[in-house]
Amino acid sequence: MARAVTWAGPALVAARWLIAGLFAAGTVQKAIDPGAAGALLVGRGLPEVLVWPALVYNAGAALALVAGWRVVPVALSLAAYCAATSLFHLIPEDPWQMSIFVKNWAIAGGCLALAVEAARPAS
Repeated sequence: MARAVTWAGPALVAARWLIAGLFAAGTVQKAIDPGAAGALLVGRGLPEVLVWPALVYNAGAALALVAGWRVVPVALSLAAYCAATSLFHLIPEDPWQMSIFVKNWAIAGGCLALAVEAARPAS
């Protein structure tokens, strides 16, 4: 007889909150110092004003994860967002930027895992 996994539910909530915390921090960082993110955008030939929609997206996604609202599409969109924004950090001669590049892919993986688990039917 299989034992019920009693920690899975709380672990899933913790995963949502931890990933949400990262995007909430990104929201605050963009609000306090929009120039840093803006410089990355400008460096790739994009308008600096795109910092503001990114800030709103980060905030909305973080709140949705905390609330457990539409976790699958939110997590999938965050995975795509992380993959896309990783390209801003693809600067091989800068080890710090390369570490951020790799972290973005790891976060994308976490978001994909969150989406998979949230899509499973309740047992």
